[in-house]
Amino acid sequence: MSGTASTRVIDAHLHLWDRADGGYGWVTPELGPLHRDFGADEAGVALREAGVDAAILVQADDTLADTRFMLDQARANDWIVGVVGWVRLDDEAEAAAQLDGFAEGGASDAAGLLRGIRHLVHDDPRDDFLDLPAVRASLRRVAAHGLVFDVPDAWPRHLAAAGRAAAAVPELTVVIDHLAKPPAGEGFDSEAFAAWEAEFRRVAELPNTVAKFSGLHLPGASFTADSVGRLLDLALDAFGADRLLYGGDWPMSVPHGGYAPTWAVMRAALDRLSAAERTAILGANAERVYLASEVGAIGGSNG
Repeated sequence: MSGTASTRVIDAHLHLWDRADGGYGWVTPELGPLHRDFGADEAGVALREAGVDAAILVQADDTLADTRFMLDQARANDWIVGVVGWVRLDDEAEAAAQLDGFAEGGASDAAGLLRGIRHLVHDDPRDDFLDLPAVRASLRRVAAHGLVFDVPDAWPRHLAAAGRAAAAVPELTVVIDHLAKPPAGEGFDSEAFAAWEAEFRRVAELPNTVAKFSGLHLPGASFTADSVGRLLDLALDAFGADRLLYGGDWPMSVPHGGYAPTWAVMRAALDRLSAAERTAILGANAERVYLASEVGAIGGSNG
């Protein structure tokens, strides 16, 4: 399904990383096939083979170096249409300086491509990170710059807090990555799943929240069109088709066969929907959430 700018397929969640300058401490030998660098050339081939037109890069390290790396990759590859980077949210003054630096174009030549901010909350030891006064103040600055805020792996520690942040900063779009990582896999606990669903639906009631249909290789869970389709149905009921975004989560899919088999399963689940719903989830929503002119991307454009 490739097409014009209005119908193009946009993967709203893709990672690249290069460990030459350090960072990415979580990329350890225990991760097997993920314990290496992943660059734009390899990703571009995978996307083209799947018929995916464009992608949003999402941070993989809580460093400005990672953000600059992604922006450099975006400048050099026109299929990368936006970047979700990082600033130090727990220090308002530093976050403000970093955001202003990107806005002035001083941090990278890739003007106009920074579209959002994310922090690896699931790796942060602070359960109250999203409730910290400095973080709330920084999120208001993120919103003032016209950027969105992604929240990774929110369940179980940060999903309710993501909702509180969205309620406290209603001008900010809060993106719940990977459907907040529902507890649907190994050692399935119906009470835990019910608790996730209840919190997920509470967050969905806030009009400034959206969610990504992505990252659903859950430990111990089957990954089939039926299994992910059930999660998709729940997400559709909670958020509606106009607030869900497709994401391939490459290269986190590499241990499961890579981009193509993950795309095949996700697309098969989406194929059960109407054409209008598929168009929304596969690209139109990413255009609106990350790329619409009113989002106010920092800087200009990659052309």
